[in-house]
Amino acid sequence: MNDEILRLQAEALEAEAQAAAAKAAAAKARLEAALAAQTTDHSTTTPPEATTAAQPAEGGQGAAAPTAKTEPATAQTEPAVSDYEQIVRTGYSFEGPTMTVGTYMEDGEPRPATRVSLPLGMLNRHGLIAGATGTGKTRTLQLFAEGLSANGVPCFVTDIKGDLTGLLQPGPASEKLSARTAEQGQDWAAASFPTELYTLGGEGNGTPIRTTISDFGPILLARVLGLNETQESALSLIFHWADTNQLALIDISDLRAVISYLTSESGKEELKSIGGLAPATAGVILRNAAELEAQGGAMFFGEPAFSVAEFMKTDDGRGVISALELPDVQSRPELFSTFLMWLLAELFQELPEVGDPDKPKLVFFFDEAHLLFDGASKEFSRRVVQTVRLIRSKGVGVIFITQTPKDIPADVLAQLGSKVQHALRAHTPAEAKKLRETVATFPTSPLDLEQILPSLGTGEAIVTILDKKGRPSPVAPVRIWAPAAVMGPASAQAIDDALRNSPTLARYKDPIDPESAFELLEKRMAAEAAARDEAERQAKAAQEAAKLDAERKKELDRQARELEKQVERERREAQKEAERRRRDAEAEEQRRIRRREATVDQVVRAAGRTLTREITRAIFGTRRR
Repeated sequence: MNDEILRLQAEALEAEAQAAAAKAAAAKARLEAALAAQTTDHSTTTPPEATTAAQPAEGGQGAAAPTAKTEPATAQTEPAVSDYEQIVRTGYSFEGPTMTVGTYMEDGEPRPATRVSLPLGMLNRHGLIAGATGTGKTRTLQLFAEGLSANGVPCFVTDIKGDLTGLLQPGPASEKLSARTAEQGQDWAAASFPTELYTLGGEGNGTPIRTTISDFGPILLARVLGLNETQESALSLIFHWADTNQLALIDISDLRAVISYLTSESGKEELKSIGGLAPATAGVILRNAAELEAQGGAMFFGEPAFSVAEFMKTDDGRGVISALELPDVQSRPELFSTFLMWLLAELFQELPEVGDPDKPKLVFFFDEAHLLFDGASKEFSRRVVQTVRLIRSKGVGVIFITQTPKDIPADVLAQLGSKVQHALRAHTPAEAKKLRETVATFPTSPLDLEQILPSLGTGEAIVTILDKKGRPSPVAPVRIWAPAAVMGPASAQAIDDALRNSPTLARYKDPIDPESAFELLEKRMAAEAAARDEAERQAKAAQEAAKLDAERKKELDRQARELEKQVERERREAQKEAERRRRDAEAEEQRRIRRREATVDQVVRAAGRTLTREITRAIFGTRRR
């Protein structure tokens, strides 16, 4: 830890020494220039008009309003070039098409002979425009958009404050503007730019941008609905089931219909094989979806779904600027920022690979970028980082606009090749900490950025970029050039004309309601209800038939038992009758025997009596009478 502190102290002392040396060299150069100018004044006289800026000339280009042009002032004597200014000149000299950002400043004064430009080919390596509120970030964004359009590069901008519609009209000339442009050596000319106005879901002036729930996807929708990771997983399960069953989720009603179906008795079995859907989780998703509808978010989902190919247009060699109006971003920050992320993801999905072109195919300006990352889930942040990292191969550059670089996650910040940092305030300990953190994101330089950044005026910034070899350019204080179009809202007439002549408004203006999950599930549930009714009827009929069969069987069993009883009874009766007859026969036999014996007895007795009589008679010679 002590070694690290000593190292940092050494670096700080070295930076201070370099800054002091640079200031001393600059002061010496100014002294020598002043002495040389004084010597020149003794020998020659300079006409007064040579020291004043040229007045704006009347002319016109690109719009009905008059345009103006200012010529840079011509100084009596060009100040001597300091060592660091020469380093800046060398560091911002590029081959190929470039776009001027502004004029280099030294000791708070612009140096018209040293311009800071960005190579167009490096803009697809992304960038950052940062600074405190009111320091000129929007005007820098406008300047970038104008420069890209003039070089044939389409761009997409978010118009949060409503003052980028001024791109439709040439900027008005004024003494203040002329003085500023002359001081910084800007050859200013008023101009308008081809601009297409867009709104989310038709809320405002412009072509409505809509998409379907299915295309939006579960990760982004979970972000909009404010779901936790568990609920996000459940939502992904719902999307998977809908895709598997070829049910298009067009709008919120489709999502609600699918969740209601999957939590019904009919649908519970559908999800058991892949995890099921807890009623409590389904309830949270439904409540948050209802809240989104109540806030007007439902208008963003529907058909016709917007094609991001609309952003890739040019008009007579100039890139079309697509300006998305977001006037109410603070009331629904997650919704708006996530929709912008969806647009970026759609560009990544739809555009072909182009490698490393001389200039980007599209530059996407992401204003209020911190809203994209506040409260984001790990999966959402991972998707953002992945998209930003890979979309450069599609020829798309992304420029984030926010207050400090620390508003951007480190993984995203590492992908940004260009940086324009406007003034930061350091009135509180928290602001001072942010200032130090911001300074730490810049390359090492002899400049004392902790002193320079708070002292920058409106429209001034610190600039650094990466060259084609990935090396950072010198850190340069810059006076940002003035935009050529109106720096504020366009007139109502200009907006009406733009909408009337819009080639995209007619295609996307009116929403349509195709057959989707809501209607298909209604049909399915009606068919299932009819099937259940039929099944219940058949089951009832089968039950009745079974009951009749049971009763019939019962009756047959009863009759069989009765028959068995009767047979048994008759058998027993037959046995009894047979036994009776046997007994009668035996009795009759016994009677017959007895009769026979009685007869024999009678005969024997009669014979005995006769014999006795005969004997008696024979003996006594008499007979009984």
